[in-house]
Amino acid sequence: MAALRLGSLPPATLTAITVTKKCERFNGGVKVVGDGGGDNGFPPFLPKEVEKIKDPFARNLARRIKRLPVQIGCSESYIMSSCVQPLIQTDANPVVLLHCFDSSCLEWRCAYPLLEESGLEAWALDVLGWGFSDLGRLPSCNVASKRYHLHQLWKSYIKRPMVLVGPSLGAAVAIDFAVNYPEAVEKLVLINPSVYAEGTGNLAKLPKVVAYAGVSLLKTFPLRLYANLLAFNDIPLSKSVDWTNVGRLHCHMPWWKDATVNFMVSGGYNVVSQIKQVKQKTLIICGENDKIVSNQLAMRLLFELPNASMQRVPDSGHLTHVDKPRRVVKLISDFTRAK
Repeated sequence: MAALRLGSLPPATLTAITVTKKCERFNGGVKVVGDGGGDNGFPPFLPKEVEKIKDPFARNLARRIKRLPVQIGCSESYIMSSCVQPLIQTDANPVVLLHCFDSSCLEWRCAYPLLEESGLEAWALDVLGWGFSDLGRLPSCNVASKRYHLHQLWKSYIKRPMVLVGPSLGAAVAIDFAVNYPEAVEKLVLINPSVYAEGTGNLAKLPKVVAYAGVSLLKTFPLRLYANLLAFNDIPLSKSVDWTNVGRLHCHMPWWKDATVNFMVSGGYNVVSQIKQVKQKTLIICGENDKIVSNQLAMRLLFELPNASMQRVPDSGHLTHVDKPRRVVKLISDFTRAK
């Protein structure tokens, strides 16, 4: 969901694991969950509501979501982490796709196939606390935990400097990660970046019962539909309804409410002081008709980042990578390959 104005190869220990149409295999006591399972080929861990989605791009990408074990803490502690893994590994550094606030890798349903067609090695990841990972034993979902989880996944599977792409609040996730782990990030792409909110503000001070009530409201179809109407320009109502179902699919995960409250009361992302510390070359992609994040904030970010350029996309709203995927993929591809 768009933020409202509220502010490789497996590691050596897993090399024997292969993912087939069977959903689970075991190696050394570590479970790997892959594609397939249902009559329509959806992974069995996805909510049953995935069957109601009509968008063919969303359905196709959902079939490719898998869970990889990411080590957290002690050597026997893993989080089965959801992502879309590339089919091939290339010589060039990979493109790693994050998503917006309270969303999932399905945001990249339209752009991901185009990135593959362009010859790029692309990963679409679910940020800890969102998406479709197995969080039955709920870990902390604060900023530090999200950063650590992403680094552990990168260290285990990606293992090369990456072009890290963050839309909306995902831009704050990307900046925070790039500043803390500069060796892991070659370049940044920030799409309609939401980076000037000072965390979750007063929401972090709410009593737990009020926080849970607010999060329950966040899940409701009417609110999500309204956010969807703000995020896109001139799409048919039927498509907006279907895309709303795509955008809230992860909310049906049994741990979603607890993880979202955990993030909210932790204070959220506040990266204002980190912006000038970014060393990586950065591309800002800005939808000219963004109704959620002001273009003026994108201009401010352009001047505050040490090494940045900006490209505007006409007739595009807040989720430019969804409504103008060919243009966004062309910009990412050109930027990734530029010396």
